[in-house]
Amino acid sequence: MNRSNRRDLLLALAGLLTSAGQSAVAQAWPTKPIRIVVPYTPGGSSDIIARIISQPLSEALKQPVIVENRPGANGNTGTEAVAKAPADGLTLLLCDVGALAISPSVYTKLSFNPSKDLQGVGMLAYSPHLLVVHPSVPANNLKELVALSKKQPLNFAVTAIGSAPHLAGVAVQNALAADWNYIPYKGGSQAIQDTIGGQTQVLMNGMLATLPHVESGKLKVLGVSRSTREPRLPNVPTIAEQGIPGFESGTWQGVLVPTGTPPAIVERLSKELIRIVRSPEVRSRLSAQGAEVHTMTPLELTQFYERERVKWAAVVAQGGVKLD
Repeated sequence: MNRSNRRDLLLALAGLLTSAGQSAVAQAWPTKPIRIVVPYTPGGSSDIIARIISQPLSEALKQPVIVENRPGANGNTGTEAVAKAPADGLTLLLCDVGALAISPSVYTKLSFNPSKDLQGVGMLAYSPHLLVVHPSVPANNLKELVALSKKQPLNFAVTAIGSAPHLAGVAVQNALAADWNYIPYKGGSQAIQDTIGGQTQVLMNGMLATLPHVESGKLKVLGVSRSTREPRLPNVPTIAEQGIPGFESGTWQGVLVPTGTPPAIVERLSKELIRIVRSPEVRSRLSAQGAEVHTMTPLELTQFYERERVKWAAVVAQGGVKLD
C-alpha cells in the first residue's frame, strides 16, 4: 500500500470513529432533566409553544423537560443564562429568533454575542404580528389610525423597547408618519392587558398570544404583518396592503443551545423537535392559536438569524433606538 492510499485509509477510519463516537454520545444523552429557558414572562408566544412541546419532548428523550421563565432586559437575561450554560445539551433556549437578532443593534452593552455564543437547533413556528387597538378607538384600518394619531399622539404598547413588535411599530411610524407614544412593558401579557383595559390604545404583538383577545372582542384588529392575508382572518388586510409594500414581521420561535454542544446532540434535538411540531396533534394546537409550523434545520436557522440581524439593524439605525 503506497503512502497516499494509507493516508486515505487512515482518514476514512478516523471519520468512522468520529461518527461512531458522536452516535454513542447522542444515544447516551440525556442522563439528566432538560431545561427549556423562555426569556420572557409566562403567557407569551414562546412560552405557549414551550409548554406545548415540553411533554412530547420529555417522552421522546425519556427525561423530564422543565420550562423555566427567565424574563428581563427584553429577553437578554434568560438568553445570557443559556449562552453561558454548559454546552451539554441540557439547557435549551426557546425564543423569538427575530427578536434575538435585534439585540446586538439595540444594546450598546451586551454581555454575550448571539452569533458566537449560541448555535441554532431548529425553527419551530411562525406567527405574524397583529396590529390591534382598544375597541373604543374610532379607526377601522391603518390609514384611519395614522390620521387619528396625527391629531393626538396615541399610546402604543410594546413588550419592551427594542423588541420586535416595537421595531415593527417604528417601521410603520417611519413609513406613514404616524405619531405614537411608546409605552414599554416587561412582556407581552401585561402589554395586552393594559390595551384591553384602555390604558394604551395601540398594540403590535404576536398573533399566538393576541388572537384569542381579538376573537373575544376585547381587542380590534386593523392589520396583519405577514406577506399574504392570514387564513384565520381573511377579511383583515395586511399592513403591506395598507400603504407599506413588502412589510412583514412576526415572531419566529426557534430553539438554540450554547455553542460547543456536540453535533450529534444538536442533530438529535433538531430531528425530535421537527418531528414533534409536525405531528398532527401539535400542528393542530398551534394552528388553533394562530401559529403555523415553520421548521428549519440548524444551518437554515443560523442563516435566517444573520438575515434578520442585517434587516433590523437598518430599522434600528433609522429609528435611533439604542439602550445601555
